[in-house]
Amino acid sequence: MNSGINVAKVRSIGAIYVAEARMSAMLKWKGIIAIVAIGNPLFYLVAIGIGVGVLVSENSGTSGTGGVEYITFIAPALLASAAITGALDEAMFPVMEGFKWRKLFYAMNATPITGPQIALGVFIAALARVAFTVICYWAVLIAFGVMSVEQSWDVIPVTIFAAGAFAAIIMGITAKVKNDDYFMTVLGRLIIMPMFLFSGTFFPLNTMPIYLQPIGWISPLWHATELGRHFSYGYSISAQMLVIHFAFLLALLICGFALANRTFTTRLTK
Repeated sequence: MNSGINVAKVRSIGAIYVAEARMSAMLKWKGIIAIVAIGNPLFYLVAIGIGVGVLVSENSGTSGTGGVEYITFIAPALLASAAITGALDEAMFPVMEGFKWRKLFYAMNATPITGPQIALGVFIAALARVAFTVICYWAVLIAFGVMSVEQSWDVIPVTIFAAGAFAAIIMGITAKVKNDDYFMTVLGRLIIMPMFLFSGTFFPLNTMPIYLQPIGWISPLWHATELGRHFSYGYSISAQMLVIHFAFLLALLICGFALANRTFTTRLTK
């Protein structure tokens, strides 16, 4: 009897089916995702960029922000932060759901879809949300006159790439978690919050005490922010540092995928 399932097709594009399933699940929350993607930039621009920015300009001018207005200085950092937050949500919660909460990955793996295909499908869906968030955020920045389209359009793919690198490593780490009681708390308080505060988000990293600067050096957000500033308003970065920023993020992407592929395969065969 013909089951109607094209096994060869499933094996060849299994990741697409997984990504489609994840994006269908995302659509149930499309209103919240849209509000967060549009509301966050408006809130931060008004509260920090305009409110705090006026105080910064009155007290120090533009000397501490590389010669640009404070709102221009922090805009790429806020863009990168929003992208990385979206990547975190879509790389962590679906993996916990798939392995522990609802065990959806085991059902997927009962078909010809493999563990690495499931990991790639989750990653593709995460990138889709990141792309939506970045484009919405960038459009708000353009509407406020913080950036110009001609000068800053290339910050979009750069920020998506940086968030994708973060998503890959988070997905790989989360795939190894079997007890989630403290994982999310530790991740949020000991990794995400320090990363947000000490990655040159609100002021240049080199103005921080030297003992705190290493937090920024290993933070994906700092590398994303530095690249975002360079590609959005021409922030000066040496060729060597450009290579370092891209190499660091590429290393996260490769290592994250390698870890995710191995862990997904191992957990799904037990």
